[in-house]
Amino acid sequence: MFGNFQTSKLRIEINASEAALRDALTQGTQIKQWLWPQTFSNDLPTTLKPGAVFTSWLGPVEIQHHIDVVDSNTLRFILSKGVDGFQEWSWGEKWVQSRLEGVSLLPLNVGQSLTLLRLKTFLEWRQPKA
Repeated sequence: MFGNFQTSKLRIEINASEAALRDALTQGTQIKQWLWPQTFSNDLPTTLKPGAVFTSWLGPVEIQHHIDVVDSNTLRFILSKGVDGFQEWSWGEKWVQSRLEGVSLLPLNVGQSLTLLRLKTFLEWRQPKA
């Protein structure tokens, strides 16, 4: 794999419940909504489960995701092709954290920042207005 080894850890506050965060990160239909315009293969599971494999594309860059861990507050992907490494998500009430490490030509920290902002926008936009 060509590129540089990169690592990035980000944690943000999101006005969303732990259950809403879990659903947004582990339900295929929601993932497709908040990660748009990233596209996904037809084998993206309805609910992410360990051992499943799917592919996403960011423009022409193909990234294969092998789901390594899914539990009540953690999700970890082993990544290959456009990124060789892993991404781990952790969440709780009103917060989410992402850790990304890998070798890639893509600027991973920029992509990770945009991903977290899109997740925040998606979840907060869906909240009922008080």
